[in-house]
Amino acid sequence: MTTPQDTAAPAARCPIDHAALLGQRSPTPCPVSPGAAAFDPFSDGYQQDPPEYLRWAREQEPVFFSPQLGYWVVTRYDDIKAVFRDNLTFSPSIALEKITPTGDEANAVLAQYGYAMNRTLVNEDEPAHMARRRVLMEPFTPEALKHHEPLVRRVTREYIDRFINDGRADLVDQMLWEVPLTIALHFLGVPEEDMDQLRQFSIAHTVNTWGRPRPEEQVKVAHAVGNFWQLAGKILDKMRQDPSGPGWMKYGIRKQAEYPDVVTDSYLHSMMMAGIVAAHETTANATANALKLLLQHPSAWRELCEDRSLIPSAVEECLRHNGSVAAWRRLATRDVQVGGIDIPAGSKLLIVMASANHDERRFADADLFDIRRDDASEHLTFGYGAHQCMGKNLARMELQIFIDEFARRLPHMRLAEQRFSYVANTSFRGPEHLWVEWDPAANPEHHRPEVHEVLQPVRIGEPSRHAIARPVQVESITPLSADTLRLRLRSVDGQPLPRWTPGAHIDVACGSTGLSRQYSLCGDPAEAAVYEIAVLRDPASRGGSAWLHEQLRVGERLKIRGPRNHFRFDEGAQRVILLAGGIGITPIRAMARRASALGMDYQVHYCGRSRQHMAYLAEMQAEHGQRLQVHASDEGQRLDLSALLRSPTPGTQLYACGPERLLQALAEAGAHWPEDSLHTEHFHAQATQLDPSREHAFEVVLKDSGLTLPVPADQTVLSVLRAANIDVQSDCGEGLCGSCEVRVLGGQIDHRDVVLTRSEREAQDRMMVCCSRACGGQLVLEL
Repeated sequence: MTTPQDTAAPAARCPIDHAALLGQRSPTPCPVSPGAAAFDPFSDGYQQDPPEYLRWAREQEPVFFSPQLGYWVVTRYDDIKAVFRDNLTFSPSIALEKITPTGDEANAVLAQYGYAMNRTLVNEDEPAHMARRRVLMEPFTPEALKHHEPLVRRVTREYIDRFINDGRADLVDQMLWEVPLTIALHFLGVPEEDMDQLRQFSIAHTVNTWGRPRPEEQVKVAHAVGNFWQLAGKILDKMRQDPSGPGWMKYGIRKQAEYPDVVTDSYLHSMMMAGIVAAHETTANATANALKLLLQHPSAWRELCEDRSLIPSAVEECLRHNGSVAAWRRLATRDVQVGGIDIPAGSKLLIVMASANHDERRFADADLFDIRRDDASEHLTFGYGAHQCMGKNLARMELQIFIDEFARRLPHMRLAEQRFSYVANTSFRGPEHLWVEWDPAANPEHHRPEVHEVLQPVRIGEPSRHAIARPVQVESITPLSADTLRLRLRSVDGQPLPRWTPGAHIDVACGSTGLSRQYSLCGDPAEAAVYEIAVLRDPASRGGSAWLHEQLRVGERLKIRGPRNHFRFDEGAQRVILLAGGIGITPIRAMARRASALGMDYQVHYCGRSRQHMAYLAEMQAEHGQRLQVHASDEGQRLDLSALLRSPTPGTQLYACGPERLLQALAEAGAHWPEDSLHTEHFHAQATQLDPSREHAFEVVLKDSGLTLPVPADQTVLSVLRAANIDVQSDCGEGLCGSCEVRVLGGQIDHRDVVLTRSEREAQDRMMVCCSRACGGQLVLEL
């Protein structure tokens, strides 16, 4: 961190007050702070709540050396993601190294079993890692995982059947330990007759690798691990006799015939053992953590039971807030800085993802448990980059099905009084027991047998923000013009709705039509529990606006999503011109109100067919007086865009919303204006369907994941990424919402979205993967 002469006056980047410390030193000349000296990941404080235990570090010393552990500990989101991103500087080779060295007697026991755990996908360096990952990836893709869903559903139901009428159960002992292991073994292709023996040994591997077994325990653990190793080899030999049929290990054996130098015998043996632990224990713990968390928040559990479409979002928030993989390990291969702190080559790093997932710099209200959090899937529980967990979508599937079955069959389930305990280790965490109770007489299936048939569809992959719905109640419906209604939507529980700023919109689900429509928020952001929108009756409506005009009644509930804002208002502009065409007045009204409140220099131009069709006209006239100019076509008052935009004024920003013909005319008339002074919001994307005869194929290089993927002429970049098991958010799929934006590191982009500004497009450093493509043969993405 610093040089010796800096002891009294530390370097600016060092968070430690050197003058106050005379004790231990890290591998650099920097002394160890009291917090770092006291850090103990095997303590009850860490086991119970890693994010809270490390709050001091995130706030005061985000990268520190732990003398007890002999590791540098990294606690903030951006630093940990940067470590995951660079797997050459930060080698994964120590990920499965014993964090607590074992004694000679235990090592001798392992040797007598021929224990020879080799590199696996978890702890292997390049170039060997990616070569194997590519060969073995296919069974983990969303498409390949679909056929596992019936098995997961059937086994889950069978286990719940065993205790559903008891009124009390330890979910870990009676279900959550067994079911994920059964699924894991089926996924691997382990024969049924060998499953019981493998169940006995799984936890021993965790304690041996990530735990702190006492000297007297080490020999017992070593015998269990040795037996586990030998049994895994025997089962693998049995599979080799007939490698046909389903199962990842059988798939690996078949691939060995094609790639004998990549998929070796020793590699398969190690992956057999590591795969059982990876697929079993992490999911078992994740489910226990998730159900515990949901039941600790009864209102969230109730909402989820009432609206099971929230389950995919709730799963991601559970993984973020209380994931089953708390930390992972890396080895620095060269002198490097992490978070501004010097890390010498050869240093070991403990990167605590559980802490990163509670970093306020990345997640707003990070400690709040919010099952509608729209960025929850950005968590680092699965890691990131080239070594991101391959089984993440199998785990997501299992979690969704487990929660769905409990939400349907035991919505009245509650936590019993208990003290939660954890197996002390640095990385895998979940309660050893999870006692719940309920009234069996109130089980829904006693009076509603059909509850078994109403299944929530499983989303394989990261959840779409588009699927996160929030209920609101219709407070009032009033006419605004001849063809426009004002809807005021109130939160159902009286609590504040998510905050919004001018230019934001929400998505409204239009009853049973199956349609969802976007409407700009046009009320007062200070009115925290109410959203206001205006709905134009569209003559060409496919059912959305027609349903809202004809079917919706005061007091009914709607489901909304958002708000989101890709039409942000610059409150620091020197001067503002606001331009609305027809129903485009809705975001412009909110901007005009904000400009007035801030005392800005602004003017509003409102265009429409006639005054009787212009929503909010009277309010706009009353609120803005001479600053408002009305352009009614039937009065011959058409707006002269050429005159309005003839001479650009320095510091002026223009915001426009309306029909495409108006926005196109605006773009042409304002082509000579400075970059990014014209801002528009579109109602529709310009093109949403690919015409393969007009497209060309290209490839995308995923820098962080180490993959190169071909993008055919008839597929989008988004569809190719998802098929390769790469998480990317997406909502509209039309280039309207901006949720699928990714960073571009190389190549020329053929932009087709309506979100990015002109200068953002010209920068060639970001794109919307749902619609935009490559101009040439390759794009390099930061994924």
